[in-house]
Amino acid sequence: MIMAQVEAVVFDVGNVLVRWDRRLPFVDRFADPAELDRFLDEVIPLSWHAEHDAGRPAAEMVAERSALYPDHASLIADWFGRFNESIPGSVPGSPELVEGLHARGVPLYAITNFGADTWAGFAPTFLLKDRFIDIVVSGVEKLAKPDAAIYALAEQRFARRPETLLFVDDSQPNVDAARARGWHGHHFTDAGGLERELQRHGLLD
Repeated sequence: MIMAQVEAVVFDVGNVLVRWDRRLPFVDRFADPAELDRFLDEVIPLSWHAEHDAGRPAAEMVAERSALYPDHASLIADWFGRFNESIPGSVPGSPELVEGLHARGVPLYAITNFGADTWAGFAPTFLLKDRFIDIVVSGVEKLAKPDAAIYALAEQRFARRPETLLFVDDSQPNVDAARARGWHGHHFTDAGGLERELQRHGLLD
């Protein structure tokens, strides 16, 4: 089957447009890297962070986790209070690709797994935000990738047919979920690879 031509690009945000490293807010609080690893793995694991992406309020999560780990209460509070420190800047080369697409008039959108509270704190600092017509934020919608429902919501919000969308994400399962709905997909590893993909679709020279 020949798919329709790509008309718009849908970006993930974390580790596609901006770097995200959840260690950064805590590196100055642990002398021993192994202790930092244990804290991240046991006290605030990615599975817990994912609850925020799926819609749980940060205050509720911090209070609950602090009750379980009272000795780490101040560090758990830093997970939210210092969250922007986990985003140290842009992914090299990605802003230039966004600007290039924008200059050519390519419609740009985003779907990001991001908590509603942390997004509210980060969005004002997101220099590329105004380049996007719409951004679907998982914590706001209480739907997270790779759930097919968030892609269906995006299709409705963007008013675009799936076969006209190119989805860019650093998570292969998220890309696979988009492809399962008929989207084009690109598994992001670096800006050079994405640039070649965009050129292949005739979106950049």
